[in-house]
Amino acid sequence: MGEESVDRSEGFGERLLGVLLDRARLLPPQLIAPLIADEVARIGGRDVSILLQDYGQELLVPLPGKKLYVGQPEPVVGSPAGRAFQRAEVVEVPQAGGVRMYLPLLDGSDQVGVLALTLDTVDEDDRRLLRRLSCLVADMLVTKNAYTDQFFLARRREPMSVAAEIQWGLLPPLTMTVPQVEVAGILEPAYRVAGDSFDYALNDNILHMAVIDAMGHDLDAAAMATVVIGAYRHARRVFISLAEKYAFMDDAISRQFGADHFVTAQLMHLNIATGELELVNAGHPAPLLIRNGQVVRQLESATTLPVGVGGEVPRIKEHTLQRGDRVLCYTDGIIEERVDGGEPFGEERLIRCVNNLGQEPSDGMRADLRRLSHTLKKQRGGRTSDDATLFMIEWRGGSADHLAVLD
Repeated sequence: MGEESVDRSEGFGERLLGVLLDRARLLPPQLIAPLIADEVARIGGRDVSILLQDYGQELLVPLPGKKLYVGQPEPVVGSPAGRAFQRAEVVEVPQAGGVRMYLPLLDGSDQVGVLALTLDTVDEDDRRLLRRLSCLVADMLVTKNAYTDQFFLARRREPMSVAAEIQWGLLPPLTMTVPQVEVAGILEPAYRVAGDSFDYALNDNILHMAVIDAMGHDLDAAAMATVVIGAYRHARRVFISLAEKYAFMDDAISRQFGADHFVTAQLMHLNIATGELELVNAGHPAPLLIRNGQVVRQLESATTLPVGVGGEVPRIKEHTLQRGDRVLCYTDGIIEERVDGGEPFGEERLIRCVNNLGQEPSDGMRADLRRLSHTLKKQRGGRTSDDATLFMIEWRGGSADHLAVLD
């Protein structure tokens, strides 16, 4: 193709998105809102709102800002904004004098929130342009969040403990999706969590995962969680095997805190191409294997002492997943909470909740995990006296190579 035949002229859509791209590098966080509102106005949009997920994962709260419409928080469950957020799809609601649009804000696959706006009418050009605009807005929010407190303050709905702030700063994105696998996690109580955490990374075809529970309920627990997650990440980037990761984490905790402190943990490798799963379980309840919405069995592993106790080299248990399988990891705060009568909530109740929800229509794994978390909390009488973590993986297999090929 001759160079003269390639059209490099700037169209309306490119100009609109190009303004954001050109200014994003230097744009102060407080100017994101008015710039986005002006961008939307260029295509006839009005009443622009940016809704962010609160830390309890129950509400979508409006971000204050010049030229933004700031209404009431909208529930994640039962609202058009919540539907767009949970399903990661555009929702359109006809109104008198126009159409209210709710576009999910996705940074990669991490759910940031929802962009809401009103247009007189909507056509396919509007939808295409707004989908791309919402992706760019999400990227900007995540980037600017690294050096402002504005978004944190909007998402925080009640006072947060120092330990909880440490833990939220430690976490990776709560969700991650690629064609072959999806992960999601939830921490409770959101504003007082101290020792629970999780971490993951996708390196080539291997998904590395860890769920940890540091003993205690205060700053000491948060400090241990910080050290053990830091040691895990260091080992993940230097070593290969789960056994080496465990040994490195064990040494870090024992050296820093002494023999009377420990951290329970689950470490996993998942080959996202084949479904082969390696598991080390160091003092956690066994993960649950969920197939077609129902718990099939526990994923058992050889007994391994908690991190920091100085255990022997762990034996690694191997499992093979089927496409569509989900693995649910949870900490003991889920099943040890006392319910009416003083007895522990227990694993049987947990499995029963999973199976009951598995019989209902699914809105996707992330929405299903959020619904499970809220159901379990309700079943426990709304109490979470200990840290409680849910972390779920859904393996789909296949390949993502087609995404790297231009049409």
